[in-house]
Order: sequence, then C-alpha cells, then structure tokens
Amino acid sequence: MPTATTPLPRREIGRSGIHASLFSLGSWHTYDRMDFADAVAMLGEAVDRGVDLFDVGVYSAPGMPPVFTDVIFAGMVRAAGLRREEWLLSSKLWLESFGADGFRPQLENALMRIGVEHSDLVILGDLRRDDLDLRDLVLDLARLTDAGLIRTWGVNNWSATSIQTLIEIATTEGVAGPQIAQLKYSVSRRSIPDGEPFARLWEQGLTLQASDCLEGGVLAGKINGDRQIGRDPGDIRERIIDDVPAFTALAASLDVSPAQLGIAFTLTHPALTTTLFGASSVEQLRANLDAAALVDRIGAAELRSLVEPFWADRDVVSPEGP
Repeated sequence: MPTATTPLPRREIGRSGIHASLFSLGSWHTYDRMDFADAVAMLGEAVDRGVDLFDVGVYSAPGMPPVFTDVIFAGMVRAAGLRREEWLLSSKLWLESFGADGFRPQLENALMRIGVEHSDLVILGDLRRDDLDLRDLVLDLARLTDAGLIRTWGVNNWSATSIQTLIEIATTEGVAGPQIAQLKYSVSRRSIPDGEPFARLWEQGLTLQASDCLEGGVLAGKINGDRQIGRDPGDIRERIIDDVPAFTALAASLDVSPAQLGIAFTLTHPALTTTLFGASSVEQLRANLDAAALVDRIGAAELRSLVEPFWADRDVVSPEGP
C-alpha cells in the first residue's frame, strides 16, 4: 500500500482543549527489549511523521522483575533532542496505590523517572477496588491539575456506569471530569466502544483512545503464544485465532498487511481521538502509520462492513463494560 502523504491529523482529547495525534505510541515493556539506538531512531521517525502522544505507563507488580521502559524513554527523548513542548506524555495511575496521600506520590515518582515536571494526560488503571469513593478520586485529580502536575485525565477499561458517575461528580464539584476512555477496540472486540451505553458518553464529549487493536499481535498473525497478551473478556481469544487466516486473506485482497487492516478499522470510530499501538522498529512504525491511507481509499463505512464477520465479542461481552 502506498505511504500516506497527508499530515497526521490531530484531534481533541474530550473537551480538554488539548489536541493529540491520531496515533499514539506506547510501550508495554517494548523499549526494555529494543536496541537503544533503534529506539531513538524510531522515536525521531514518529515525531517527524506527526506523532506527539506517548504512553509510557509502567506495568509491573511486587515480585515481578523491575522494568525500565519509562526511564529508557527519558533517555530516548534526550538522545533524539526533543523539546518538551514537542510531545505529550500520557502516564498511568494505579488505583491499587491510591491511599491517604492520593495519587501524588506515585505520579511524582513517575515524573521523576521520566525527568519531566508534568504529565499532559493521566489514565486511571482498571477499577478493581470496591472500597474507593469515586469523589475522592475526582477531587484528588483536580488538586493535581491545580498544582500543574497534570493537564487532563481519563480512565482505562472502566464501565460506562462508573464513568457516568465520575462525570456527574465532577459536574457537581465544579471540576474537570474524565475526558477520554482507553478501551480495547479491534475488529474482534467492538461491543463496548460501539455499544449504546458508551454512545451516551460519547454524546457528552468523552472521546476514545483505542488500545489493544491487534489483540497483542494475534490479529497480525503472531499466534505462537510466546507474547504477553492482555486480559480476554468473554473468553473469545481462540475464536480470534481461528479467524486469523480469513482476516489475513481479506487484508491481502485490500493490498495491506493484517496489522494495517486492524489499525485502520479503529480509525472509523466517530468518537476516536487516538489509536494507541506499540512498535519495535522504524519499519513497523511506518507501516502502522500508513494504515490511515486505507480508510481514505475505501471509506469508513465500507471498511466496517468488510470486517463485520470478525466481530467476535458480539452478544458475548456486555456493552456496559467491566
């Protein structure tokens, strides 16, 4: 498929006034595994192509080996000679560590590791605790905003009901609420972002960050089982694996790779701000970014129709979300 020649669009994160690139680059331990010079070259290429939002949330837990993706990213930024105003930082905040001092201790630690003074966007991790007062979260994030430590915030894989509660609390308190929802969104997992509960949230100004759009590489044909892959809501991964040959054939008929077809699909969602993906080489980055050209070539409606048979979680996963 020819390389896209139009500039990479930028879209607003909710109603925050902050605009981010149509694609955002993340690392789930990716930079830990890359040659440093290759990682710097990839970062420079991303910025040259118009990518300006970088998710460097650290995924680790007690007892697991330490990870340094965010520290390595800080080195990449310095080596690439990027100025802070040239890029946007997205950080993760984990509810498991939310206590009497709020999010500030873990946020300050994250900022220290990256060597910056603020995060443009923070995403709250999965809501797994039932002892949290959501009002405490909203007010704590307002304090971090007032202190200049964050600019806006969103959530990762929360239910529509919980997000609506956050919005209502923020409105009552007169502070900013969530602006973006990071959700699994792919040709296989569509029920939640495309469902009616989230449609009501999109109407209120919340926007979407599509994540896990290739099912941890499965939709790109990497089905050998040696990759760390996220959760499997609905237990549909075997169905997704079974669909890979037909999905690959469809991509070939459109003169794109399976990865490009999967990424292009996410761009058809009307509430999308940005699609998050990881890349481990300049070549992979370029190919992923060129996926946008497919939507321009055949149109969003036609693309969505073509991939309809691969919607694996339809009537399996509740559109309300977790």
